[in-house]
Amino acid sequence: MASTPGDATMVAARIHRTGSPDAVQLDTVPRPTPGPGELLVAVHAAAVNFPDTLMIEGRYQTPTPLPFVPGHESAGVVAAVGAQVTDWAVGDRVAVLAPSAFAEYVAAPARSAVRVPASIDFAEAAATWVCHLTAYHALRSVAEVAADETVLVLGAGGGLGIAAVELAARLGASVIAAASTHDKLAAAESRGARHLIDYAAGDLRSGLREAIGRSAVDVVLDPVGGALAEEALREMRWGGRFVTLGYASDEIPRIPLNLVLLKGVTIKGLEVRTFDQHDPVSAARDRAEFTELWTSQSIHPVVGAVFPFDQTPEALSYVAERRAVGKTVIAVRPG
Repeated sequence: MASTPGDATMVAARIHRTGSPDAVQLDTVPRPTPGPGELLVAVHAAAVNFPDTLMIEGRYQTPTPLPFVPGHESAGVVAAVGAQVTDWAVGDRVAVLAPSAFAEYVAAPARSAVRVPASIDFAEAAATWVCHLTAYHALRSVAEVAADETVLVLGAGGGLGIAAVELAARLGASVIAAASTHDKLAAAESRGARHLIDYAAGDLRSGLREAIGRSAVDVVLDPVGGALAEEALREMRWGGRFVTLGYASDEIPRIPLNLVLLKGVTIKGLEVRTFDQHDPVSAARDRAEFTELWTSQSIHPVVGAVFPFDQTPEALSYVAERRAVGKTVIAVRPG
């Protein structure tokens, strides 16, 4: 099935109708050509993120014209460089953030590319950037977390949640991980969570009070939404910061503003695709700091499952059904 270097075509996982992951099929399509400032990357691994499943279901905030190739996070080898690209060469190992990642080749802006050391495999490289960089922006620039503060991470067993746990601990915070299964909490604990709360087995507020006392949370990172958002807000200390990152629960919370008034809480949102447009200085600083952490192998994503390319629909279903622990990866080129 794999294309060869001289082919003008490639295989891509493409969706022709929104609805469910089983609508995704492997198609032969034209291979992209890198434009000015772009790289053509031979994809070895691509990571599945929860927003990919929302796009496929037609429930993402902004619709994507059909047909389209899902995915935004991949890693592989540079196959060609476009005009005005001087820092990259054919054969370089690279991780990129660019749409249409579930394919044998992807054209990506050179500015979005990061070198992958030989010591890091492509599955880990593909699984790092969306969730970890989102979490780092949220902690470093949006919440401005300080050492010794208490950070509550909701949905701590997913890719974004585990990344937030790992990075908050790295920044010196005391991390409370809240998730819905033992396996997810165990993964969060392995990345530095000090307190664990299974909100499927009991009340989140009771768990927080038992762990750290009443109204003692400095920062909340919430990629889940739903009823948990208000519960977490009620246990924040005066002057805390609440960062909303997404709504994996399928429910956008309605926050009583009197709680914000009484607690002096600041509520902020982060949409990682546009963060560098709105705050380019912080975005550049965060990216440089995070790249140093990653390339020095000070942090590692949890890759919970790897699916072969021809099982892309199964990989998407696995994430959509919230069975994933950490990141789920598609091996486009095995090995």
